[in-house]
Parts: sequence; structure tokens; C-alpha cells
Amino acid sequence: MPKITFLPNEDICPEGKTVEAKEGESILEVALRNDIEIDHACEMSCACSTCHCVVRQGFDSLEESDEQEDDMLDKAWGVEPQSRLSCQARVSKADLVVDIPRYTLNHAKEDH
Repeated sequence: MPKITFLPNEDICPEGKTVEAKEGESILEVALRNDIEIDHACEMSCACSTCHCVVRQGFDSLEESDEQEDDMLDKAWGVEPQSRLSCQARVSKADLVVDIPRYTLNHAKEDH
């Protein structure tokens, strides 16, 4: 079973956390299941950029992003070459190391 290591984020996951994932799950689904509350304003429909993350290790194991995801990433804060929307990036067999940026462009944060 692949593992995802979420690097420390002062607000969301201060200590960092390594969790098990299932192939085919999105990074966001894994995070939420493990009480890592990544913002996701559009209910995982690829209509915003609030769940932006940076995949520090294992990026090449993910399927390529599609045009819609790329368009949404253009609106995210602090995009890097290994950026993905965590609602769209699906886990494969490889372990991942994920960095959750400190800031998002979520103007209407909701409790989920």
C-alpha cells in the first residue's frame, strides 16, 4: 500500500504526518480521511485552486494533469513545476511526499 508523507504545515498539519493511501484515491481524499484539512472550496470538482499542493517526491508516478487542472493551477498561489490540485492527483503504487502551501486563494473558507 503506498504511503503519503505530508510535510509540516503550521496551520493544517504542524507535525507533518505519514499515512497509508489506496491506489486511485486522490491526495485530497487521503488527507481528509486522515484529519488533514486541506482547503477545497469546490467540493473536489476541479473548479478552484484552493487544494493546491506540491508533490516533492513521487511526482512522476502521477498521471499527467489535464487542461482543466492546468487552467486552475494558473490561478493558485506559489505554483511550482511539481504543483498539482490535490483533488485531481490520484495515488499510484509509488509513495509520495506532499507539501501543502501556507497560503491559498480561498476567499470564502467553509467548514467541511
